[in-house]
Order: sequence, then C-alpha cells, then structure tokens
Amino acid sequence: MKAQPPDAEVRSAHDADEDARNRDIVIYVNGEMLPRAEAKVSVYDSGFMLGDGMWEGLRLYNGKWAFFEAHMDRLFAACKAVDLDPGLSRAELLAAMNRTAAANGMTGDAHCRLMITRGVKSRPFQHPHLSRSGPTVVIIAEHSRPSAAMMEQGVRLATVPQVRGLPMSQDAKYNSHSKLNCVIGCLQAEAAGADEALMLDPHGFVNTTNACNFFIVRSGEVWTSTGDYCMNGVTRMNVIRLCREHGIPVFERNYSLVDTYSADEAFLTGTFGAQTPVAEIDGKKIGEGEGAGPVTRRLRGLYQELVEADTA
Repeated sequence: MKAQPPDAEVRSAHDADEDARNRDIVIYVNGEMLPRAEAKVSVYDSGFMLGDGMWEGLRLYNGKWAFFEAHMDRLFAACKAVDLDPGLSRAELLAAMNRTAAANGMTGDAHCRLMITRGVKSRPFQHPHLSRSGPTVVIIAEHSRPSAAMMEQGVRLATVPQVRGLPMSQDAKYNSHSKLNCVIGCLQAEAAGADEALMLDPHGFVNTTNACNFFIVRSGEVWTSTGDYCMNGVTRMNVIRLCREHGIPVFERNYSLVDTYSADEAFLTGTFGAQTPVAEIDGKKIGEGEGAGPVTRRLRGLYQELVEADTA
C-alpha cells in the first residue's frame, strides 16, 4: 500500500465530533477537582516515568457508567496481578467518577478514562518499592460522541510487523499505561497509509488492532481471535454474548489474513465506538467497502438495547 500524502484524512476508531466544552472540563486528581490546565501529576509519578499503572475507559449513558462492574472486575484483577493497591474501593471509584461527571454537567455522550498508577517515586528508578506515597488516581471525563463519518465509512487497517506479545513478556490482558507496542503498531500503520494497525499474534494469526478488538463476518458467521493474545475487552465479551443469545454463529478461533481479506464484513469493538466498521485492510476492500454491513448493523442495534438495559 502506498503511503498517504501529508494532508490525507486519517481516521481512527476514537474519532469524535469536536466539542468546545472539553476546553473547560475539570479533572479528578487524587480527590481534587482541577481545571484542565491545572490538572497535573509529578514527573516522579511511576505512570509517567515507567508506564507503571492500569486504566479503564467507560462511557456514560442515561447518567450511568455502562457495564461498570465488568470494567471493575478487569481493573481490580490487573491491579492484583501486579501488586498495585488502587487505594479506593469500587464504590469509592464510582463515587469519584460520578462526582467528575456531575462537575462537568455530563449525563450522556461522555467518555471517561480512569487511571491508577503506583504513585510518586522517591527516586527516579524502576523498583516498585520506590513508590512510597500511595497510588495516583486520575479521572478524565470528556464530552464525546463518535464521529458519524467514521461510524458510516469505517476505518482502513494495515497489517503491521509489531505483534501482541506472549503472556510471559507482557500479557495483553493488562490494560496498562505501557502501550508502546501499540503505539509502534499505529506508527507502522500510518506509514503504510492506513488509519490503524491490524496486529497478528505470535503465531501469525489475526489478533487485534492497536486500539480495539477485531471481528470478521463470513457467510453469516462472526469470527474473532481465540482471546489468548488480545485485551479481554468488555465490548468484545458483550458482542460474543449477544451473538450466542440471538442465534448468530460466533467462533473464537485462529484464522489468517487469507480468511480476513475475503470476509463479507469486519468491525472493531471498544467502549468508545462500540462497533466500528472496517472498510479496507492492506488496500483490499472488505465486502463492498462501504462501511457497516448487515450483521454489524444488527449487532449495533442489539448492543444499544443491552446498554439501555444496563443503564436503565
């Protein structure tokens, strides 16, 4: 694929409509509500210095954070695995998130990034025991609606050499601040003229993108990776669940680029965009190359019903 000219439009699965209100949001930093320009953490913070932290992205619907318990299950499991004490209970985190939303006048069309790091280090070195002051907790909530153009036209992917690693190197199930491998994948995709990266697993099977989980549709069947090397996405889990409950054949399996290029549809899943269509991969149109196909659109409708039920 040829690289795009510098002024070519680049889309991503996180494209959002511009909202001027985000210039004046307030941000939660360790219990304080601070204006955006004043919301800062120390240069000694372990998250800044080492990427030593975990985060979650959640969306606000009807005044409630959708699938809150599932997100907390993932967050607290990851924190336990790396001996990171969040310093706050689930109920306290929920109260902090609700406080942040209320301070910004948000009841819907909002996206939250909840970040917990090991905290400020006493010296600028790696050892976790140098973080002695307790965790740093930051909550950024923005007015955020996925771009209509992106949701209709879809994104373009390029297969990249950067892979999601084996669990003994850095398990992809850690939603950690250490995202350099995904950033490299995104840079490689951009150099290839695409919007985002399609990343393979260590065995060469199709895995995930740099930012979202990945699905294809072939002859009415929905395929996604085995889940061994990708983020255990909450939206991914919900889509698989919806397929099973509504008679849509769904398979978590190994499959190759050959299967992917000839798919009828492809889409990404993530908390921000829910189900984002894929228009092309490595310059090859997926299906008609015209955005969301019929199975993707059906899953969008079922997912919206699920969100409404969860936040009613």
